[in-house]
Order: sequence, then C-alpha cells, then structure tokens
Amino acid sequence: MYYHDKRLQFPVVVDKPNPQFARMLQQAIGGVEGEIRVCMQYFFQAWGNRAPTSKYRDMLLHTATEEIGHIEMLATAVAMNLETAPSSAQEEGAADSIVGAVMGGSSAKASIEGLIHKNLLSSGLAAMPMDSDGVPFNMSHIYASGNVAADMYCNVAAESTGRVLAVRLFNATDDEGMKRMLHYMIARDTMHQNQWLAVLDELGGPAVNMPIPNSFPQEMEDQQNNYNFYATSVDGSVPEGRWTSGPSVDGKGEFTVFQNQPLTPEPAELGPARPDSGAQAQQIA
Repeated sequence: MYYHDKRLQFPVVVDKPNPQFARMLQQAIGGVEGEIRVCMQYFFQAWGNRAPTSKYRDMLLHTATEEIGHIEMLATAVAMNLETAPSSAQEEGAADSIVGAVMGGSSAKASIEGLIHKNLLSSGLAAMPMDSDGVPFNMSHIYASGNVAADMYCNVAAESTGRVLAVRLFNATDDEGMKRMLHYMIARDTMHQNQWLAVLDELGGPAVNMPIPNSFPQEMEDQQNNYNFYATSVDGSVPEGRWTSGPSVDGKGEFTVFQNQPLTPEPAELGPARPDSGAQAQQIA
C-alpha cells in the first residue's frame, strides 16, 4: 500500500523556463538511465526477493518509493520548463521547427523544438514517460534476476549511469533553480550507490559472493578457463593490468593470460535441407 503527499520531496523552482532543457530532462524520466527505470527495477527486485532476511526487501521498497518522488519532481520541472514552448504553428519559429523536424532538417534546434510538440499534442505541455528522443520507456531495461548479489551490482550500475546523467544535466543548465534540484538528485545517487555496495559488503563482499551465483560449485566449471584473460589481438599484444596476473578479485583463483585460439576443430557440416524448407533443389537430398 502506498501513500501520497502532495508536497514535493525537494523544491522544484524554474527561474527561466527553457523548452530545450525540458526535452533534456525527459531523459532523466524515461531514458535508460532515468528514474522510471530505477523505480521499477527496485520494485520488482523487492517483490521477488527471496533473501534470507526481509530487510533487503523492505529497503528496496523504501528506495523504490523514494524514486516515485524523483519522477514527480522531474515531471514538475519538465512542465514548468515548457511554459514558454510554442503552442501553435503561428508562434514565432514554431512552424519552421515543425517542418525541420518532420522533413529531417539539419538544424538541431529545429529538431528539438519539433519534438517538444509531442509534449504539447499528447500531454498539453506536460512530461511524458519517454526519453529525450520521444521514445516511450521500455520495461526491458529492468533487471530483477532473483539473485540478490547480481541485483545489487545491477543497481550500482543503474545509479552510476543515473548520476552521470544528472551531472551532465547540471552542467547543461544555467538556471539556478534547476541546479538546486539536480544537486539534490546527485546527492541521492551518491547515497544509493553506497547503499547497494553496503548490501554486498554485508553479504560478505566479493570473496563470498563471487562468482555469481555462488551456489554453483566451482569444481564443476572448466578449471582451465575460469580465470584466463583472453588476448584476441592479431599481434599477440596484451593490455597488462590487474586482470592479467596475480590473485583474482574473489581470491579463488589466479589471473593468467591466454592467447586466444580455437579450442575445437571445425564443426561438422550440416545435413541437407528438408524438402519442405523452400531451399534450392541442389540443397535437398
């Protein structure tokens, strides 16, 4: 059960409405790095959680619910930034923008303003569940594997790319109100990155959790290839690093270098085509 408070989680103030920035903010709502993605990811991880303690499920639900508030903040910011967007083809520059976008004009500004008209035509100058190109959010970006360690690593990646996006948005605007909102969201990304890493640490860190899943007996995997770095360059050169020698990160093996080569002969030729396959007569036995 969820409750709503009409007050925003953090103040959203737009000093100078900017339709172009509204389009950029759409990426933070419905892009692959956006808030819908992490919100749904945490919810589905929680709803399917089978960890030995319910606290991880509860923590995920708290954070997923927090992310709803982030979506609300961003949607409010998009609508406020669209206050000055053209609402008819007669407004200055609007007609040229629409033509430029539809006809594939080279002007980036025309394309951006043309896309903004989707926010007008479909939502009345409000935010939509889409990215900055107008592509609707796709739930295939949600990772909820049922493996608590795998999910936590996915969450670190999600919050990392989300923080990268928030920093880029912060640097892209000169609106102090938007910078204040984004500096708050950047701070929350910092917490969430550390939060997921804290779960992994509490579960025992890499030495206990890796390789994932740690429930598969390692003695059953190919012992000749489980810690080899495959060097695939034609000249045999190797990008030397922590991954090429010394103990593995999980402490269960030693990194080595394998100059990549086929480990099998050529595969057997396939049999003739079936008579009903639509192949050429020469292919059919």
